[in-house]
Amino acid sequence: MNTPAPTAIATNAGTIPVAESIAAPVASTSPVRELLALRDALDGSLHLPADADWDAARTAWNLAVDQRPAAVVIAGSAHDVVLTINAARELGLSVAPQSTGHNAAPLGGPDGLAGTVLLRTSSLRGVSIVPESRIARCESGALWADVTTPAAAFGLAALAGSSPDVGIAGYLLGGGVSWLARSHGLAVNSITAIEIVTADGLLRRIDADHEPELFWAVRGGSGNFGIVSAIEIRLFPMTEVYAGTLFFPLAEASRVLQAWREWTADVPEQVTSVGRILQFPPLPELPDFLRGQSYVVIEAALQAPPVDADAVLAPLRDLDPVIDTFHPTPMSELDQLHMDPQGPVPGVGDGFALAELTAGAVEAFVAAAGAGSGSALLSAEIRHVGGAAGRSPLGAGAVSHLDSEFLVFGAGIAATPEMGAAAAASVDRLAAALLPWRSAVLYQNFAEGAQEPRAIWGADVDRLRAIKVVYDPSNTIRSNHPVL
Repeated sequence: MNTPAPTAIATNAGTIPVAESIAAPVASTSPVRELLALRDALDGSLHLPADADWDAARTAWNLAVDQRPAAVVIAGSAHDVVLTINAARELGLSVAPQSTGHNAAPLGGPDGLAGTVLLRTSSLRGVSIVPESRIARCESGALWADVTTPAAAFGLAALAGSSPDVGIAGYLLGGGVSWLARSHGLAVNSITAIEIVTADGLLRRIDADHEPELFWAVRGGSGNFGIVSAIEIRLFPMTEVYAGTLFFPLAEASRVLQAWREWTADVPEQVTSVGRILQFPPLPELPDFLRGQSYVVIEAALQAPPVDADAVLAPLRDLDPVIDTFHPTPMSELDQLHMDPQGPVPGVGDGFALAELTAGAVEAFVAAAGAGSGSALLSAEIRHVGGAAGRSPLGAGAVSHLDSEFLVFGAGIAATPEMGAAAAASVDRLAAALLPWRSAVLYQNFAEGAQEPRAIWGADVDRLRAIKVVYDPSNTIRSNHPVL
């Protein structure tokens, strides 16, 4: 039997009413009829394949992923999450959480979400900030733009993603590598509490003192243990950084990236940077200097006054960039630095970690993605982490740090089947070229395909599986990277 859920939970944003965990309808031979009954009870909406708006409801941010669930629920409240889990469990269906669907490919898997209710939290975007305690309570559908702008008004910064339209929940629960990662660690370590509905239909507020084992598992175990409705995170006093991009001709990729590799060996932890090859399509919405152009670039965010930052950047500027955009950057604008696509796009991508970045690894990277390689990738990047991102703080969760100092990610546009195939082949070629330097454990937020659980969590997978069995013995909750 289910124990009734509390009628309210206390958070830093106040007391939130919670409906009791109610029993789902008795299992029926007509799931559609039962799902229609669920529709009538929701604050949000339920969508079925026969509905006129079905395609819009099931479409992920990555338009190349064809999601075909049994139903889609767009939750209007945490109560909707409770109702949906209970109904799905009684009908023998799985429930898969999704906010934006940036990393939708592994969630759908080979069956395209058959037998699964896709529970979208994209309408749950409320954010409240308590500046005195430097805590933000964010509903699980919030995007980083929903957090960084109001936080900046208080002189505070979140360990946010590199794109304003990435959802906070998946990013945080998978680790989270921000532009402050080398000084402040992985973003998952900034989580102070989580509101989650587990497979028994109970809404729980978990933290270091309340169900600490579940709190450990969700911080890095991502969507395996329930549907998150809200997350509380710690903010940091910071108003701006010195950030920008150095652009060089693509033909200079080897020279520039080798120099950048050597530069990263000595930079302070207040510097986070990316070495990247970019091949921009001839799209009219792009500015003239990007449209149809190809570059090797170095992006960086430095927590230092301009005069000190300029001294750190001097060896890179000595390489004679053709464009230099470095300037004091307000925290609310930092999410523009990485130049990620705005809005949903069809894409193919994948990433992994490097055990080391040698001169040979850089040459292999350039050979696979640089000039003359035939690469169809819009972007191929090497991200420098290490520093605090490589250290596990006290009381951390299942993913607390990265053992590797560099991450690689490649992505291409898949606007047509032919473009998608070319991009996929280029991603595979990049991965194969860097195979000799790859780490055994990868960074799950960069993993766009199915992975063996130990490739994500290493030895911790056994502990995660034990917790999964306690909280979801029937495996009702479906994650993009399952522990089982």
